[in-house]
Amino acid sequence: MKPFSYLRAETVDDAIRALVSNPLAKLLAGGTNLIDLMKYEIAQPAVLIDINRLPLKTVEELPGGGLRIGALVSNSAVAYDERVTTNFPLLSSAILSGASPQLRNAATMGGNILQRTRCYYFYDPATPCNKRQPGSGCAAIGGVNRMHAILGTSEHCIAVHPSDMGVALAALDATVEVEGPDGRRDIPFTDFHRLPEDHPEQDNTLGYGELITAIRLEPNRFANHHTYIKLRDRLSYAFALVSVAAALEVVEGRILDLRVALGGVAHRPWRDRLVEAEFSGEIANETTFRGIAKRLLTCAKGQGDNDFKIPLANEAIVRALGQALSGRPQVPSCKSMQ
Repeated sequence: MKPFSYLRAETVDDAIRALVSNPLAKLLAGGTNLIDLMKYEIAQPAVLIDINRLPLKTVEELPGGGLRIGALVSNSAVAYDERVTTNFPLLSSAILSGASPQLRNAATMGGNILQRTRCYYFYDPATPCNKRQPGSGCAAIGGVNRMHAILGTSEHCIAVHPSDMGVALAALDATVEVEGPDGRRDIPFTDFHRLPEDHPEQDNTLGYGELITAIRLEPNRFANHHTYIKLRDRLSYAFALVSVAAALEVVEGRILDLRVALGGVAHRPWRDRLVEAEFSGEIANETTFRGIAKRLLTCAKGQGDNDFKIPLANEAIVRALGQALSGRPQVPSCKSMQ
């Protein structure tokens, strides 16, 4: 680990000024990803800005039943908050499917969506990685790529985003509130993460000196018809091979509102609004669900080791929509698809 300076920010403005003053500064909250990156010398900040004293640790109710969740609220606190389990149970289920209880106790909401890929080559400085060192190449293409992306890839990167929580936030149309030197702005969650394209080193759309202050959830009608399915190599502390956040609103047997977000398959939580709109008004049954899965995976392409993800994702989408329709969501502690 490289030497670094430490600074404790007392206000959001303090943190922004510190970020702007040093391009090699990094924010420290839970540290569950950053500290690992520093140990592997993937991240080498000159300054660590401790933001744990910032007033971003509350969950506030919004008019109409929405929630504003501070960026420093722990994943565990959100997962077990009664307002979340009652009105946004999809989010709770996704959080409880990720990591371990100890990590969820430390990890923050803002940090969770900022975590970087778990690609083997990204974590190995001895191998080429365009995300770590732009222009060096992507060792995963033609290499060991069982965990890698099947959607939204580029010739420069096939890494996946590891967050479970982010998949649920994509399905729930969350908004990310950020503040920076130019003031506050809102970023729709589905626009927050980037696809790799020609610049895989850029994970998200945060501007220079900006930090996340909150995640906002608007009211929805999915509390009784949702599910989060996570398929992985082992039940405890494993990243998704494929995950699905599904939510439905059905009236007289037909789909009024449909949300399907996928994890473990792309550089960001994957959602296709055009496909969702295409099936609005269709009968909610397995035939329709298979049509949705087929359309969502039309452009899916395996890299060899991960070819299995395409049929796996197809069946997971169908199963998730069936669970959402029946009102019997997947239990996070159960690995088998019920």
